[in-house]
Amino acid sequence: MNECRHRWNRYWTVGSLAVILAAAAAAMAIGRFTISPRELAAVLMPGAFPGEEVSGQVRTVISNIRLPRVLLALLSGAGLAAAGAAFQGLFANPLATPDTLGAANGASFGAVLGILLGLPAFGIQLLAMILGIVAVLMAWGVGRVKGTMPPLMVILAGMVVSSLFSALVSLVKYAADPQDVLPAISYWLMGSMASTTRATLVMGAPFIIIGSILLFLLRWKLNSMSLPEDEARSLGIPVRRIRGLVIVGSAMVTAAVVSMCGQIGWVGLLIPHMVRMIFGNDNSSVMPASMAFGAVFMLIIDTAARSVTASEIPVSILTSLIGAPCFILLLRKTGGIRL
Repeated sequence: MNECRHRWNRYWTVGSLAVILAAAAAAMAIGRFTISPRELAAVLMPGAFPGEEVSGQVRTVISNIRLPRVLLALLSGAGLAAAGAAFQGLFANPLATPDTLGAANGASFGAVLGILLGLPAFGIQLLAMILGIVAVLMAWGVGRVKGTMPPLMVILAGMVVSSLFSALVSLVKYAADPQDVLPAISYWLMGSMASTTRATLVMGAPFIIIGSILLFLLRWKLNSMSLPEDEARSLGIPVRRIRGLVIVGSAMVTAAVVSMCGQIGWVGLLIPHMVRMIFGNDNSSVMPASMAFGAVFMLIIDTAARSVTASEIPVSILTSLIGAPCFILLLRKTGGIRL
């Protein structure tokens, strides 16, 4: 039995990596500026096609525009799906999302405040990440009751903090110049990867990678978090440590994603539920599968957003248009949501 399971895991891992690489290559070739497979291979694998002549324009498009954007789509999709799966398992709440503790709204406030103050892109991204983590720390502090952190209190604290930062975002929009600043804020809040550069990726990607790895390593522990806290402690499970690490990992991922490409909804809610329909409720399987499905889903959405029409569609609009009907179909098919 164990040998069959290890073989299945190996096949699944290899197959997932192959699909992700194929999807990434297709995304870099597709667009209003079409790139042939040979040109793409010649740029990404120098020496593979010695006789292939590639123009400087093609190299610039691949290296400076599409490659960073594809990497961000893969990382953000995997990270948001992992954070959503982790929070749903941690709080035993099927409606938990990466923004459960207010990280997205906190990061959004940091970004719009940076735009209002006229900060450069680096400053906007840094301020967004800082305030996203501050929002989570606030929810964490408010949710503590006599040294404990009841899941319901943490969720309620997250809702309060998220609402507070949402109001602050509205206040900044009210104070912004309606001619220049307000349109920039509104477009940023709709979510887009159009402004992705190597510099923004270098700053934000490490937080997504570290947070996602942390959640991946904790996937075995998440199953035990569904037990009552007293019972889990009697079994020797470090409930506080696991809960704290999951919250930290999810906050890092969410704040970094929002700081680079704005708010992107539905990925952290829809993908884990789709995965549970296929793989069951074991978080040791749900977590890696959610990361793979989320990466491919986000890559497809971003490719469609920049290729379907002449002007780019904000990513969050497409995720909502696709996510809401798919979630309704999941509810109809399963007759409800079970964790």
